[in-house]
Order: sequence, then structure tokens, then C-alpha cells
Amino acid sequence: MTANAHSTSGSPRRRGDSYDNIEPWFDKLAGLEPDDPHRAQVREEIIGLCLPLADNIARRFAGRGVEHEDLYQVACLGLLGAVDRFDPQHGSSFLGYAVPTIMGEVRRHFRDHSWAVRVPRGVKETHLKVGGAVESLTHRLGRVPRPSEIAAELGIDRGEVTQALVAANAYRSDSLDTPAFTEDGDNHNPVLARVGAVDSAYGLLEDAITVRPLLEALPAQERQVLVWRFSEEASQSEIAARLGVSQMHVSRMLTRIFTTLREQALADPTPATDTVDHAPGTRAA
Repeated sequence: MTANAHSTSGSPRRRGDSYDNIEPWFDKLAGLEPDDPHRAQVREEIIGLCLPLADNIARRFAGRGVEHEDLYQVACLGLLGAVDRFDPQHGSSFLGYAVPTIMGEVRRHFRDHSWAVRVPRGVKETHLKVGGAVESLTHRLGRVPRPSEIAAELGIDRGEVTQALVAANAYRSDSLDTPAFTEDGDNHNPVLARVGAVDSAYGLLEDAITVRPLLEALPAQERQVLVWRFSEEASQSEIAARLGVSQMHVSRMLTRIFTTLREQALADPTPATDTVDHAPGTRAA
């Protein structure tokens, strides 16, 4: 049986989304011998009843770079595996077994097949967890969560979250020849138009190279304050509490650090000591 046998225009035929009475079907299936001709019919009936479950799970992963029809087919594969492996004798409900089984199949598809470029497996798995955490936190907080909040929700390092968010750009790659359209309807190719242009990121890289040794030369406490403020996103009041000082003291400390770094970064480099080239065979006086 294929998933489309119970679908219309790519959507499964719905008989209601309640699965309260699905276990008796499995009892009936278990009571039939493997060579019983009725066994295939009962299996088909179970699958047809549960196709809406596969569709619902596929829709939960919408908007992540994969077409719904593809996700639905993958979810149906997970459903077939759940139907064939479910054992009603274990006492658990089919729904409780099928949902994680189908979702696992969809997640594996994202991990193994939906990336336009090669991304480490661990990053792919973290990316899938981040997607669920972002959705949950957004509903809970009423806003898009910060990377530090996502990391706390998942119990992982903030750097892993950042890496997973950046890796999301690897889901799809657009062709340089893909046309785009202006508001007037004229088509052009903005990607090709930008090829060879000056990348502003180079300026950021130069700034980072310049500032890094200056940061390393700061006193340990000042470096720690910068880590708390910009890496851990702590407020000035939180930093003040950690140091046992006032918030105003922290504010002045940050101002002083920024001023020092700016002056050092913009200062003219110290001229190198002049050297004199001597002719071969001679020595300096």
C-alpha cells in the first residue's frame, strides 16, 4: 500500500482524529495467522485509520525547507513501521508508541537528507532540538527567545545553539541564475549583481583582529565583566551583584573599558625601528 491510496490531492482521507478505539484492531491483527488473507485487509484498515496522524505530524514540521508532501510521505513510512512493530501485549497505547516513532522518522529525514551542504551530524540534531525549543519558548515568553534562553531550555552550551542557528542557512542553496523581481515587475538577478562586490564582513574581521590582542591585555576582572555583559547577556545590575559593587560603578567601568579600547584601536601604530641594508660582505659599524 502507498500513502496516496488513502489521500486526495496529497491530503489523507480523514475519518476523525480520535484513536481511542485503535487497540482492538491490533488485537484482531495479532489473532490472525501470518498467512491469513484477512491479515492484510486488517493492516490496511489500521493504516487508513491512522493516516491523519501522519499528516498532523508532517504539518508540525512545516516551514523548515521541505515540502509538506515529502514530509507526509516520510511520516507515512514512520507510520507503517509503527503499525508493524506495535505490540498490544506491552500494555501501552498505540498513539503513545506511534507519535515518537513517526516524529523520529521525520527528524532523521531532516538530519540526513534536507541539507544543501554537508553539516556535522551533531549540529543537525541540535538544530532540530532548537526548532522545538524556539517554538515552545516563543509561546511561553511572547517573543523570540535569545540564544542563551534556548541554551538554558535545552541544557546545552550557548555556542552549540548559535552554531545550530547558523547551520540553518545550509538547508537550501539558491542558484545564481534564480530570477528575482522588483516591485515594478522587472526581473533581475541580485545574487549575480553582488558577485565581486566588497563584503562588509571583511571590515568586521579586521576590527576583530585589531581588538583581540587589546582584549587579552585587559585586567582579568575587566575581561570577565565583558564576558558577562556580551557573552552571557547579563545586565549591569546582575554584574554589579556578582562584583559586590553598585550598578553605576559597573556602568563607569564599561565606559572606561570602551574608551580605552577605542583609543588603542584607533591609535597610530608605533613605527618600527629603522634598519639599514648593508652591501654583501660588509658589517654594520
